[in-house]
Amino acid sequence: MTVVERREIALVDLLDRLLAGGVVITGDITLRIADVDLVRIDLNALISSVNEQVPSPFEEP
Repeated sequence: MTVVERREIALVDLLDRLLAGGVVITGDITLRIADVDLVRIDLNALISSVNEQVPSPFEEP
């Protein structure tokens, strides 16, 4: 087992690293029966932390 394989990262540390840089999540889900699309869900999400240097896009200027 190498050093990289033995390295453990706490979930809080992982979330902190992801939010500091931002994460983009995309995906498609289709529920199909007998070649008929019944439900289609498209997911596009940007997850990022907000602070003084990076303000929230939903706040009024």
